[in-house]
Amino acid sequence: MTQMSADRKDPRTHAIIGAAMDVHRTLGNGFLEAVYQEALAIELARRDIPSKREVELPISYKGVRLACSYRADFICYESIVVELKALSGITGVEQAQVINYLKASGFELGLLLNFGAARLEYKRLIRTGNLRSSATSVD
Repeated sequence: MTQMSADRKDPRTHAIIGAAMDVHRTLGNGFLEAVYQEALAIELARRDIPSKREVELPISYKGVRLACSYRADFICYESIVVELKALSGITGVEQAQVINYLKASGFELGLLLNFGAARLEYKRLIRTGNLRSSATSVD
């Protein structure tokens, strides 16, 4: 994993993070994830950021769709996976979850937003290449 350079930052992710910061500034930390998810849905709509909630991400194995699937908290701009957490801090486990969502969806860009800390924590993740040889950048 490498850091994403400043020139590769996407204005769409900045808009989503800005909406999340407003939610965190208004609610603070301490609520359950579902509260932040509902509040973020309202804030995304107010900012005209296209989003869908609780989007199913099917998983395939050698071309066969598995019965199990993932469920992303949001898909924004029809191409950015957004996963919310309400934890004291985010770890590699939560980052791996978003990376798996990116693999399942085929999307290249994901955001991990944590509302549980005193300040909003966020990570941008980029999946490049195919599933066998993918590199992920985090910022």
